[in-house]
Amino acid sequence: MNTISIKGSGFAFGVACGLLYIACATLMLVAPKELVVRFFNSVMHGLDVESVVRWDMPWWEAIVGTVEVILLGWLFGALIASLYNLAVGRRSS
Repeated sequence: MNTISIKGSGFAFGVACGLLYIACATLMLVAPKELVVRFFNSVMHGLDVESVVRWDMPWWEAIVGTVEVILLGWLFGALIASLYNLAVGRRSS
């Protein structure tokens, strides 16, 4: 039976989400405001994000956000692996 490691999948999703969050925060630090707004507007299918973006986030909030995103990514990865394993188990029996 081909199963996916729940812990491994959770770890992979969590780290990937954390890296994406860090990349997003880095982009907001180094790129001009207009470029960042244009980029995220295009990612959000034209939704205007300029009024909801916080430019003055303290460093400790960024760290807490990174940890939260990693935990949510871990949970999501574990959920996907669990559902996959459940589906594979039912199919093979």
